[in-house]
Amino acid sequence: MAPDAGAALDLSLVERARSGDPAAFQALLGPLIAPGYQLAVAMLRQREAAEDAVQEATFRAWRKFGQVREGTTSLRPWFLAIVANECRTVRRGRWWAVIRLAEVVPPAAAAPDDRGAAADLRRSLDRLRHRDRLLLHLHYWLDLPLEEVAAALGTTPGAAKARRRRLLHRLRLDLDPEEVAR
Repeated sequence: MAPDAGAALDLSLVERARSGDPAAFQALLGPLIAPGYQLAVAMLRQREAAEDAVQEATFRAWRKFGQVREGTTSLRPWFLAIVANECRTVRRGRWWAVIRLAEVVPPAAAAPDDRGAAADLRRSLDRLRHRDRLLLHLHYWLDLPLEEVAAALGTTPGAAKARRRRLLHRLRLDLDPEEVAR
């Protein structure tokens, strides 16, 4: 049975995976593939690119599994950081600016007014730096607690909370400057 993404790590599985056991690696990383894919879709907005990014991130995780720190209680922040870095690499790539496929995340059954608001929000999110967009996607889309978001970003929970507050204020200003001025 595969461990839950938020459950404590089975140290025997970690040791077996470190020694190169693919079944142990699969048992540890298997539950993290779906959240990794959700993050990649949110960051790249293209299913094929997201699948490729998660596949490459999984390969990198396999190669770097020996670098997982002793005492790590969850692999989720570690793996999601690898996925996020792979997404950043994809977006920086030369072809990303040239080839654009249809967006994957259409507003589901939204009213016409809501579609415009959703498009405005997507544009505002796209203008954010990768690291800031990543924080919001991890916390709100994947519903990760700030402690895990901070671990994925390599910062403290307090810094992640402060950055989240500033980002939300900036998004509110960007989306409705008159509302914030009131």
